[in-house]
Amino acid sequence: MPLAVGVQVRRTKDILYCDAGSVDVAVNDMVLVDTDNGLESGIVMLPEQMVNTKEALKKIVRVCNESDIKQIERNKESAKKVLPVILEKIELCKLKMNLSMIEYTFERAKLFIYYTSDERVDFRELLKELGTVLKTRIQMVQIGVRDEVKILGSLGHCGQICCCQRFLKDFTSVTSDMAKEQNLTINPAKISGVCGRLMCCLAYECYFYTMANKKMPSVNSTVHTPEGKGKVTGVNIFKSEVTVEFDDGRTRKFGLKELSK
Repeated sequence: MPLAVGVQVRRTKDILYCDAGSVDVAVNDMVLVDTDNGLESGIVMLPEQMVNTKEALKKIVRVCNESDIKQIERNKESAKKVLPVILEKIELCKLKMNLSMIEYTFERAKLFIYYTSDERVDFRELLKELGTVLKTRIQMVQIGVRDEVKILGSLGHCGQICCCQRFLKDFTSVTSDMAKEQNLTINPAKISGVCGRLMCCLAYECYFYTMANKKMPSVNSTVHTPEGKGKVTGVNIFKSEVTVEFDDGRTRKFGLKELSK
């Protein structure tokens, strides 16, 4: 297994494993990487480690110096200037797509255009129009709505910046069963993020709820309490507390340790 560091090249791309060679790099360093698209800037996300990969490692050229950072900023400004042109050409070609972001490689040898669409889009006419105006190689990249929020950023229901923008490196599968496990109301407006998909936090909180619920009696089951037999009407996993209803209509709360089946 080769020794490599993990670098995030472009915000929507998976982490690339790169050979740092003699270049001394640390997590959060901005570096230049020699990729199939030429030089691209990226952020070191994972420290040097042994990796299990059959793909050839990309080469880190250097840690970005002051001149490189200025070049990256100029590239961003250039992308802003050509944005109206791209939007105009998309409208001219009457394409059903939403433009999310555009991004140049370090030497501006290639321009990536990120978009979302609910259907397959024929870009042949658009690429012909843009190639004439922009004089550079262009690659159209379709992304999902979750990736779009990761790029553009937003606030979640909790009032915090969306997890995908702050710290999540990869998206995992999220299902409605995870919401049920956490006793959440299956209301799309409440359990969906700004992307319209189920909230990512449902996935990484699910394990705790699954383990905690296994320790608790199920609702409507019968348990024995210090005051007699009763039916479980509710559970509180955070307090390890169970609400029990007796035959005479009384309800009482008991600690989990006080109960027996």
